[in-house]
Amino acid sequence: MKNIMLASRTKIEIKFADNLRKLRKNQGLSQKELADIVGVDQRTVSAWETKTAEPSLDMLAHLCEIFGETFDGLLG
Repeated sequence: MKNIMLASRTKIEIKFADNLRKLRKNQGLSQKELADIVGVDQRTVSAWETKTAEPSLDMLAHLCEIFGETFDGLLG
């Protein structure tokens, strides 16, 4: 059971990173511009997009508001 949950979590992370990059680029935003909007460093946005870090639930909600997306749309 643990392996199944880990596989599902990895799948979500991959889609989040790809979806975030796509949404950001579709809005014509650089990583720095998005970072300034959400109040983080550009390296944080880079880490989200390269799957080396994950945003908090509060930050996910903020990103959903910015891009007009649902959690499902952003994560999967």
